[in-house]
Amino acid sequence: MPFTPFHLGLGIGLGLPLRRYLHIPTFLLANIILDLEPFLVLLGLNYPLHGYMHTFLFGTLVGLALGYITFLLEKFLHPLYKVLLLEASNGLKMKLKSFLIAGALGTGFHVLLDTPLYSDIKPFYPAVVNPLYNPSLILEIYGLCIFAGVFGIIYYFGLIALSACQKERRD
Repeated sequence: MPFTPFHLGLGIGLGLPLRRYLHIPTFLLANIILDLEPFLVLLGLNYPLHGYMHTFLFGTLVGLALGYITFLLEKFLHPLYKVLLLEASNGLKMKLKSFLIAGALGTGFHVLLDTPLYSDIKPFYPAVVNPLYNPSLILEIYGLCIFAGVFGIIYYFGLIALSACQKERRD
């Protein structure tokens, strides 16, 4: 997708309801991190617009690396995530597995959403074909991302309202 915010729609809409199982900050970042590749190309890097990172193999490896890095940063960033309601308040600390799955799923969804739209993506590298290329799906893919994003924003505001009500009850 030319605009990474579309990828955030799926990240928010799918991720927030699953925040007890997935590390949502990792999932959100994983949904957009692969677009660093085309961004660098647009800045002048002599490289394919959608190169190795836009494959399931390397995209998943990037997601796993991201999951591990965010796991290492968790103890520093946990207070921020908690204030932003990006982590469930069930008192349980997330395990490494939740971070790794969030990273791999996020990058996997990114590749899956981009693959039908761009002929230069080779999702099953080292195979050099894109059997999923179908640009006629552009409206459906964008629509899904917009719908998921609107759902996610409504869900997030619901979390904020619920948190405020619970805080008010405690006070």
